[in-house]
Amino acid sequence: IGILHQEKIQLLVLEGANVDIILGRPWLVKHDPILSWGTGEIIKWGKGCVTDCFPEIPRPVQKPLPVFTTSVESPIEKRSVQIPKIYSSYKDVFCPKRASQLPPHRPWDCAIDLVPDAPMPRGKIYPLSLPETKAMEEYIHEALSQGYIRPSTSPAASSFFFVAKKDGGLRPCIDYRIINQGTIKFRYPLPLVPAALEQLRSARIFTKLDLRSAYNLVRIREGDEWKTAFVTPTGHYEYLVMPYGLVNAPSVFQNFIHEVLREFLHKFVVVYIDDILIYSRSEAEHHHHVAEVLQRLRDHQLYLKAEKCSFHLSSVQFLGYIIDQQGVRMDERKVSAVVSWPEPTTIKELQKFLGFSNFYRRFIHSYSNITAPLTTLLRGKPKTLLWTPEAAAAFQSLKSAFTQAPLLTHPDPDLPFVVEVDASTTGVGAILSQHHGDPPLLHPCAYFSRKLNPAERNYDIGNRELLAIKLALEEWRHWLEGAKFPFQVITDHKNLQYLRNAKRLCPRQARWSLFFSRFQFSITYRPGPKNIRADALSRMHDHPETSETPVNIIPEHIIINPIEWSAPPVVATPEPRPPPGCPPGRQFVPRTQRIALIHSTHTSLGTGHPGANNTLTLLSERFWWPAMARDVRQYVQGCKECAMSKSPRHLPAGKLHPLPVPNRPWSHLGVDFMTDLPSSDGNTCILVIIDRFSKFCRLIPLKGLPTALETAEILFNHVFRYYGIPEDIVSDRGPQFISRVWRSFFRLLGVTISLSSGYHPQTNGQTERKIQEVGRFLRTFCHGHQDSWNQFLGWAEYAQNSLRQPTTGLTPFQCVLGFQPPLFPWNGEPSEVPAVDYWFRESERVWDAAHHHLQRAVRRSKSIADQRRIQGPAYAPGQKVWLSTRDIRLRLPSRKLSPRFVGPFTILEQVNPVTFKLQLPPQYRIHPTFHVSLLKPFHPPLIPSTEPGHEEEPPPPLLLEDGSIYSVKEILQSRCCGGQLQYLVDWEGYGPEERSWVPRADILDPTLLEDFHTSHPEFPAPRGRGRPPRRQ
Repeated sequence: IGILHQEKIQLLVLEGANVDIILGRPWLVKHDPILSWGTGEIIKWGKGCVTDCFPEIPRPVQKPLPVFTTSVESPIEKRSVQIPKIYSSYKDVFCPKRASQLPPHRPWDCAIDLVPDAPMPRGKIYPLSLPETKAMEEYIHEALSQGYIRPSTSPAASSFFFVAKKDGGLRPCIDYRIINQGTIKFRYPLPLVPAALEQLRSARIFTKLDLRSAYNLVRIREGDEWKTAFVTPTGHYEYLVMPYGLVNAPSVFQNFIHEVLREFLHKFVVVYIDDILIYSRSEAEHHHHVAEVLQRLRDHQLYLKAEKCSFHLSSVQFLGYIIDQQGVRMDERKVSAVVSWPEPTTIKELQKFLGFSNFYRRFIHSYSNITAPLTTLLRGKPKTLLWTPEAAAAFQSLKSAFTQAPLLTHPDPDLPFVVEVDASTTGVGAILSQHHGDPPLLHPCAYFSRKLNPAERNYDIGNRELLAIKLALEEWRHWLEGAKFPFQVITDHKNLQYLRNAKRLCPRQARWSLFFSRFQFSITYRPGPKNIRADALSRMHDHPETSETPVNIIPEHIIINPIEWSAPPVVATPEPRPPPGCPPGRQFVPRTQRIALIHSTHTSLGTGHPGANNTLTLLSERFWWPAMARDVRQYVQGCKECAMSKSPRHLPAGKLHPLPVPNRPWSHLGVDFMTDLPSSDGNTCILVIIDRFSKFCRLIPLKGLPTALETAEILFNHVFRYYGIPEDIVSDRGPQFISRVWRSFFRLLGVTISLSSGYHPQTNGQTERKIQEVGRFLRTFCHGHQDSWNQFLGWAEYAQNSLRQPTTGLTPFQCVLGFQPPLFPWNGEPSEVPAVDYWFRESERVWDAAHHHLQRAVRRSKSIADQRRIQGPAYAPGQKVWLSTRDIRLRLPSRKLSPRFVGPFTILEQVNPVTFKLQLPPQYRIHPTFHVSLLKPFHPPLIPSTEPGHEEEPPPPLLLEDGSIYSVKEILQSRCCGGQLQYLVDWEGYGPEERSWVPRADILDPTLLEDFHTSHPEFPAPRGRGRPPRRQ
């Protein structure tokens, strides 16, 4: 009777009967089945059948297959496992001995990448009982013999302990919590269970395979084994295979098994970690599918646990569900567990029950409404459980609903769908159905329900019904969007039939309407009494306490004292007849007066230049016009006062753009000066030179800051003659490094000069970091006698070059010299000198390893840095931007009250993805190249600067090289006064009343002088132009 239901009964033989068996009323009373009278099928069995009539494992199809016997070793017993004879050629795939061998390295090895400065576990050794000690010794001995673990000297040491299995055995566990906290997460997705089940439609025969010691089939990436180390009372060990407990283990294994079986996925294979389900439409097809999978597993040295494999089933238990040709149902053993679940007495027990039942919510009518009294008990994270009569009733109702859950049919894309929705004051519900059978009857494919939040409970009934449709379409979008046939939405709210033809929609409905336009469906009205199925999802099990008054979303104290301001007289008189769409109680503003109203509201002393949202809120209290939010946003974006005065609140712009990774030592250098040191043996500064490949540094003491030519000679004498001429040198924009001598010197040598962008020293970050480390060393050893730092400088250089670099995994000495010099003199016997070719091969190997580690470190640094940054705006040459004043000295008394940005300035070119060159006035005397984080877009103001009350403020002067710099707009006249040439100038940003005479030396822009004297040859000019100045 069915595939799962089995029993033995005594029957009487009747002659002349035209049916096989007749079951009377006593049988029906005993089993209490739920029948479908339309199809003549049994949908659900009674409670007693769960424990009396269902076997532990689903039986195979009625036609048995030939089998062969293989023996599976177990610590307790030996038992035979039957495998179909047709697969006898794959007997090695089920071999336990081969499965216990150390697997090979593959591209999918488990990597354990740690964040910088990740803490190391210092494991505690737990005391073990005698049985645990024996189990531990057996486990360590077996793992060592298999090659799964090895003795370790790792700095990491996670704890080792046991937990009990369901069968009373002991499972070894390792506490990897600290390692997991510092591990960079691998986000490979696990399959969605509902989506996986939907692949099984039209399948008739199934085979389920289980991998033996699944995680142990994957190796730990070479070099990462030390991170898996653990301690036991008998020693310190580390894994060579992937152990259980690592945070990335499920994602790594899912990625691995997906790559192995990729060409079979979504065709006839579903994989969830180590569970493999093969499904087919016919037996012959199934034989071929299973053979293909077994061959693929053999090719990749993956082995199966025969005792947990099931072949050629017409009904299979997979991922907690029972699946057959008809559809998906709940596992009866899980149902039995829910039915016998005792009433919770603690918060933890209630959470455990809800978590267990939530797994099957897609089978339960009105799940969210049924559980509402239970979830209410968890609000506010209480410490004790206050069990109520309503909660007790909901608990029993949920258990009853589990025993009545229907069979869910597989969705068929070749049939039209029907979506039934309904909404109540507490929740929404929906049913996805299709017509099956002859005559066609509506069968459910899935249920959906959700509680309404406080804001949604304030919706009127029409918007709640509309919300139910929106949530249902979102839940089943993968089936309904782009469906082969238009689907039908059934609701008991008649007005929704006219939604698509409505001429006026509220903003919420307009937003939802855009979402609905992606689907092809029609809305059908069905009165509430006839819409019983969906109505049950939203109204069934309503409880008195859920009927509550509308919730005030905005706290009262926020709206007690609204800010008031005076409206301009032009909008003080309301329009005689407001246009359609104007909300009641708000005044319509004509198009010609909108900008003036925004301006008066935004710039008022009572409002203080608020942001776009706050400006819109102030206006919306009394006024309205179409596209009001867009106009306010555009105005605030173009407000110059806001652009110059407000600091950005977003993350710094510009993703990390790391320097290229060198291929050999001393090909790419970084240089900088360490200054402001006390005199030591006559030296007051240090030239720091670092090799960006090996991190090898040279520290050269100097009497004072050298000139550009002296700096070049120092580099040649201390670096180039030993290590060769480099390809690139990175430096800041110090005077030595931007001079013409420096550029000419290295241009002749063929060396590229790279300068950091303006006010962004991170470009030369390696040298800046090395200066910090050297300063820390000198402070440590000579803080009491600061004039003795020169004596320790050599040791500082030796110490820096002896330290292992996390980016390369080697010390600078090892990268450059090929070996690590000892800290103390070597006292052993001299060893044989290695061959020269061996030295070169070893050096090349060291360089390759260092290059590999450098590239990995750069990728990791970029990934971490980009988590604290956002993508910079897409700037283009010709676009105007504001420039941050963060690193510019302004001629203003207080930095806190100074503008945050100046400009706008035009972009001339994009130097690299995160650096731009600006067109600055010549008198600014700062380098025009800036990092994108120091820029922000310029938006033209909506109100021209010539309007009254909106005069543009003069720009603040720059303080550069201890002098005030003002921008000259135009030279008007020249004269000689006291033998000195003077010019009458018009200042940028100031009126005619501010014109003044200034000396020739104060005019810094030669272009202005050239243009003036060319246009006005009659005025006095400098002597260099061929004639003496004339007196006026």
